[in-house]
Amino acid sequence: MLLIFSLIKREITGRYRGSVLGLLWSLLNPLFMLAVYTFVFGVVMKSRWTMPDQHSAAHSTGEFAVILFCGLIVFQFFAEVVSLSPNLIVSNANYVKKIVFPIQILPVVSSGAALFQAAVSLLILLVFGFIIFGRVPATVVLAPVVFAPLIALVLGIAWILASIGVYFRDMSQIVTPVVTATMFLSPVFFQRTSLPTWLQPWLSLNPLAIPVESFRDVVIFGTMPDWTSLAYYSGAAIVVAGFGYQFFQKTRRGFADVL
Repeated sequence: MLLIFSLIKREITGRYRGSVLGLLWSLLNPLFMLAVYTFVFGVVMKSRWTMPDQHSAAHSTGEFAVILFCGLIVFQFFAEVVSLSPNLIVSNANYVKKIVFPIQILPVVSSGAALFQAAVSLLILLVFGFIIFGRVPATVVLAPVVFAPLIALVLGIAWILASIGVYFRDMSQIVTPVVTATMFLSPVFFQRTSLPTWLQPWLSLNPLAIPVESFRDVVIFGTMPDWTSLAYYSGAAIVVAGFGYQFFQKTRRGFADVL
């Protein structure tokens, strides 16, 4: 465990080593992306959101920005870990070849670093949420609960992609557009209720749909998530995580030969 925390710390500090602003970039980057997406979707496209207990989507651009940013936090965590996974073992080949090292923790380290960024973004979100809505809902304490299943799912996917990426180097080229498509097909920029009725249940097949909606419920709207959907999602996430770990452990035997 100490090794994992040490590597996560090194991963986080290594990203900004040598830069003038250092860790301040972890604050500036999400703010920049928030500004861009808010301008495109909130100002240009005039997207709006129907709040719980309301019948119309009448609210300010600032309120839409906070709602949008909440979904982006979930997506950025998913995208960062999944996008890096295919090259995770290849870029750390020395751990496979030269020393005895538990390489199965590399996806955990990658997820930990992404989780740190998500935590920083959440703090920014809470500050802006308080300014815009005038409150921070008590349900925000449930944020780790609704985020945990996504972490398990992402770990499983990361183990699978990291392993496949050793043998099939084109995997990273495939993953990038898939991650982008996952974002635009998830309820980050739109509500489930904006879809045709027959299509709404199918949205749950997107791995980001339930985490985004649940995270938004507890952090922004102050309502309870759909516990039934979250329970099913958690079960599926645990299965994926278990399968991904076993897949990684079985395929790792050939890593040294390929690398």
